[in-house]
Amino acid sequence: MAVRGLRGAITIDKNEKDAIIFATEMLLEKMISVNKIKVEDIASIIFTVTQDITKEFPALAARELGWLYTPLICCVEMEREGSLKKCIRVLVHLNTDKKQNEIKHVYLGGAKALRPDLANPKKNEYYTSE
Repeated sequence: MAVRGLRGAITIDKNEKDAIIFATEMLLEKMISVNKIKVEDIASIIFTVTQDITKEFPALAARELGWLYTPLICCVEMEREGSLKKCIRVLVHLNTDKKQNEIKHVYLGGAKALRPDLANPKKNEYYTSE
């Protein structure tokens, strides 16, 4: 069994606790369902947020989903001129037998712009932006 990285990102409209939790839960649930993951197979998760997200830690969403034993950490994304605003990014470390090219990364909302190289599902079946 290997440890694989599963990426995801989503944007929010407002820097509000409920918006942060709702968006993060939606993203995590989509990442899990699309990849058919069992929560107990998650080794750890790193969340990053842009500097304009300050009202809540996105990791709280995982706790509210019942992920009590998964190690979680939140960080602030590096600021870069012209970069996407109000964005929550997730890196899931996953224990899996899946090959790297079988992992489906999930980018929702404005975060679809982060990976234009993956934006065409016909070209890349390992991506979802639903």
